[in-house]
Amino acid sequence: MDLNLKQRTALVGGASKGIGYAIAHLLATEGMQVALVARHAEPLAEAAQRIRDETGATVFTIAADIRLADDCTRIVAQALQHFGRIDVLVNNDGAPPLGPLQSFDDLKWARAVEQNLMSVVRLTRGVLPGMTANQWGRIINITALSVLQPMVNFGLSVATWAGVIGYAKTLSLEMATQGVTVHTICPGRIATSRLGTVFGSGQPGEVSADELAKMASGIPMGRVGAPDEIAGLVAFLASPWAAYMTGCVHHVDGGRGASLL
Repeated sequence: MDLNLKQRTALVGGASKGIGYAIAHLLATEGMQVALVARHAEPLAEAAQRIRDETGATVFTIAADIRLADDCTRIVAQALQHFGRIDVLVNNDGAPPLGPLQSFDDLKWARAVEQNLMSVVRLTRGVLPGMTANQWGRIINITALSVLQPMVNFGLSVATWAGVIGYAKTLSLEMATQGVTVHTICPGRIATSRLGTVFGSGQPGEVSADELAKMASGIPMGRVGAPDEIAGLVAFLASPWAAYMTGCVHHVDGGRGASLL
């Protein structure tokens, strides 16, 4: 199936590894030009080179911290300067610290809001003028299943990503006649280095076989997901085939979500 994405341009956050890398790689495979964003320049450059070598796509890197307002402005400006347009924005990054809500002071809350919510607001605000001028655009936010199904110690993420869902739904209504669609994806347990941080030893990437088995036992499909399975949905939502869909919240979780909708 041709997703008709050739010659279009995407801006993808958190693209040096994990879900962000998988998204950038698949969009490049589909023929898109891709601007990759992450905080650290060296792993970002390595990721970009792998994508070039494996897909032949045109990719561009922007080392920046989406928690900073000036960096959000710079990200959009550099991507537009390099490619001339941004057709697809994928808002993706890490997550704030874990812990009891009562343990976080105002500074921790402010940082969580900057990372999870204000980065989405700022980057989206930057790309929308071009999208509305072209009457074509896709805003796709990556959050987590915990925002729909809250978990103890995940409060910073739940609270701030809930704001993203409210923002995205409202924006989808405001942009519905402008050719711009807006979606939020809530992944469940996905095989990235964050699994180790959250459910394993506390170190990125380190999850024991017992922990993996325990995770799988709570998932109807009996396994954790792969980053490519998030990327596949992003590619579809980015395509013209999803033009009549907007304002949706998608949980990609192996059936683990416990609500009817």
